[in-house]
Amino acid sequence: MSWTEERVAQLRQLWGNGKSASEIAEILGGVSRNAVIGKAHRLELSGRPSPIKRKEDEEEEEVAVATPVAAETQPAAAVEKVAAKPVPERKSGGATILNLTERMCKWPIGDPRDKDFHFCGKASHANFPYCIEHAQIAYQPPGKRRDEERGLILRA
Repeated sequence: MSWTEERVAQLRQLWGNGKSASEIAEILGGVSRNAVIGKAHRLELSGRPSPIKRKEDEEEEEVAVATPVAAETQPAAAVEKVAAKPVPERKSGGATILNLTERMCKWPIGDPRDKDFHFCGKASHANFPYCIEHAQIAYQPPGKRRDEERGLILRA
């Protein structure tokens, strides 16, 4: 199959109408979805927003749960949103990967293979992934690091 001017014009029109690459491939015939995507890219056709919608600043995380329904009224399963159960805090302090949030310090403590491995979990500082204490360790001026490597600064 070759891309004739007629087929390219049809591709442009279908793409502009918001048809998916799979739908366009089916309408044009003799061409794959990937060929449609490649041609659209080479023609520099406008990109499209992702169909995945993200909610900003959700107060409560929701999880989709499949629940059985009567076969005569609806499909085999319906999706229902329910509130996610919070993961309890570790008694020894810190946070596990299950309850770590973007506003918590992600400094690893211990060996990831150990049962008691966890993350710092304190409030992270500004736009850093770490608390103030761990950010000071992670982000050092280049000169200080170089001097330490050369043995000019002794750590206590």
